[in-house]
Parts: sequence; C-alpha cells; structure tokens
Amino acid sequence: MLPRFLEKKIKTSHAFKGNDVSFFQDVIRLPNGKKSIREYLDHPGAVTIVPFLDKKTILLLRQHRYPVGKTIIELPAGKLDDKENPLSCAKRELLEETGYWPGKIRKINSFWPTPAFANEIIHIYAAWNLKRRQADTDEDEFLEVFPLPFSKALEWVRIGRIMDSKSVIAILAIKTFKLNPYQLN
Repeated sequence: MLPRFLEKKIKTSHAFKGNDVSFFQDVIRLPNGKKSIREYLDHPGAVTIVPFLDKKTILLLRQHRYPVGKTIIELPAGKLDDKENPLSCAKRELLEETGYWPGKIRKINSFWPTPAFANEIIHIYAAWNLKRRQADTDEDEFLEVFPLPFSKALEWVRIGRIMDSKSVIAILAIKTFKLNPYQLN
C-alpha cells in the first residue's frame, strides 16, 4: 500500500453484530495527520455462480430481496460459512439453490461490490456439465429457478432487467473474457 494513501486505525467500535454481518465505526488517522471516522460493514464474503445447462443456456433465479422491496432476477449465490473456502461454497450454493451439482467448475474472478463501506468480496465461478440432484434451499429462502439463453441474459443486463451487481458483473465477465466454459474444455 502506498504510504501517501494509508489510513491508520486508532480506535474501533463494534456498532452492531448481526447473524451474518457486523457494523463498525473506526477512528482513523488520515495521511495528512488529521483524524476522521470510517463506518463499514464487515462481511465474511460470498460466491456467485454462472451455471451453464448447455453451451447457450444458463440458470437464473427469481428471488424477493427485502432491502429493495422487489423480486429480482439474479444468479445463484451465497455467503461463505465460517472458514469455508469459496470453491466449496460455490458447489454447496449451486446445489442448494438450483438442485444441480457441477460436473466442472472454474473460478472466473473476484471483486469488491462496495469497497467504500463494506469489506465483502465476491468470488465468481462458472459451472457446467451439471448433474441434476435434489435442491436443498434454506428454510427462509423462496426462489424460482429458470433457464435462459445466455444471449438473453446479456440483453436483460443491457436493458436493466438484471440489476443485481454480482449477476451483472459475472455475466459481463463471461462475455468480455470469452469464458463460456464449453469453449474451455
């Protein structure tokens, strides 16, 4: 880290501890020597998966998201459990949410969705050669799984029908970097 940008923590306050996330308020020293406050969300990290049913079709979900008050379209995803590695989480979440187990899975990239106020990192995976099994959704999770041509998913990103950041980034990463997993075999 470049010293001219380094912010040093002086004091931390645990503002709220929830089941999944915590909020902190830290007093920090700025590079110019002055003090300031940084408030942020502490998050264990997450995964999102682009599951390919075949060369041209992916699986998406419809799920109500309380904070935005809407049922949205998104890719399968989930939070890392305590000390869980991202690959294990991706396989688990894919099975839980879609009822499919990946025959093959590959990490595509990782990103910080909101680094200005959260330390969450999301790991993107592509999965293919899917094997049908029994879905095992969480008891507080109500969702609908549906297939969609990848080209249509790109169009839905373009017109704003898919607005979930992890889904937008993952779909565009697959397209931009030409990472259709069936072309990688």
